[in-house]
Amino acid sequence: MANVIFYEKPGCASNAKQKALLIASGHRVDARDLLREPWSASSLRPFFGEKPVREWFNAASPRVKSGEVNPDRVNPQEAIVMMILDPGLIRRPLMRIGDHCESGFDPAQVRRWIGLEPEAEGVTDRCAMDAA
Repeated sequence: MANVIFYEKPGCASNAKQKALLIASGHRVDARDLLREPWSASSLRPFFGEKPVREWFNAASPRVKSGEVNPDRVNPQEAIVMMILDPGLIRRPLMRIGDHCESGFDPAQVRRWIGLEPEAEGVTDRCAMDAA
């Protein structure tokens, strides 16, 4: 069992499914509001690791969908500043267990990291509103 600090957008149906799956898998979830967290470059950057900058962004963000923000045209420093100013741009959830941080919800990756129940295959980090 892991103690997961889970940064979410309150009311997000996808985040609710992800949390439920973590709990059903025996993990403790400490849910926090991603939009109200006082992010800094040093607190936010570790969640993205070596992922390409494009994968740091919430593809369902209105600013990304409209083309106002093009994740392919920003460097890591610019991306972090944009996300601190507008946390809605951050791909969610952000999860921390101890010193290990992850962004997004890839069931296979989460299974390798901390373990998940088999029904994880239908749970992703895609916005439920986009899937509808």
